[in-house]
Amino acid sequence: MSERAALVFDHVVAGYGDAAVLHRLDFSLAEGQSLAVLGRNGVGKTTLLETLMGNTRIMQGAIRWFGDDITRWPSYRRVRGGLGWVPQEREVFPSLTVEENLRVIGRPGPWNLQRVYGFFPRLRERRRNYGNQLSGGEQQMLAIGRALMTNPKLLLLDEPMEGLAPIIVEELARSIRHLCESEGLASIVVEQHPVLALEMTHQAIVLERGRVVHASTSRALADDHALRDGLLGVGIDETTA
Repeated sequence: MSERAALVFDHVVAGYGDAAVLHRLDFSLAEGQSLAVLGRNGVGKTTLLETLMGNTRIMQGAIRWFGDDITRWPSYRRVRGGLGWVPQEREVFPSLTVEENLRVIGRPGPWNLQRVYGFFPRLRERRRNYGNQLSGGEQQMLAIGRALMTNPKLLLLDEPMEGLAPIIVEELARSIRHLCESEGLASIVVEQHPVLALEMTHQAIVLERGRVVHASTSRALADDHALRDGLLGVGIDETTA
């Protein structure tokens, strides 16, 4: 797998209005790699993704995407550049059918309607149902499928397992792992279930007060129970938040 740097956060200070949430944030992600972003509540995990999508104010530093400085790019240009966004609230269009939700955002590329249906067969079964007629798990599949329809190079997942039944969590975790391992799609996963997040990813960072306080492979952090528990305050058996 290529180790070319796809994404670089270079001393990024960002937040909302005059309030900084991220403080000189530094990390990089290689092409085709997956990253778990972990930390207690309120440390800046979602803000990291919002900053990457252009939804915060960047006060210092730079974000580079395959060598291009995208710090001042508007959100739509970042999507065109290959960033696929799966927001925490899912934000499916309630008055559109599943198929309309997928088609309305589609861009040319290998991920098309039939491929998304093949990846999530349940969406094919529900294709004529409206967004507000879906279960939470189905809405999350639709949110991921919709992001795939933009044909991204990097998939951003904000709390993808929140509020879902354990059987759906297991199914979605397998799907996300497949995207990373078999499809070569890079991903950043913000997740309150640290053990699950580490199982789905190659690399991990832990945030504290908007700064990276730990960076390692996901496997190394998963195996070092004392370190992980000290950073996150969870035990090895905790898979729900």
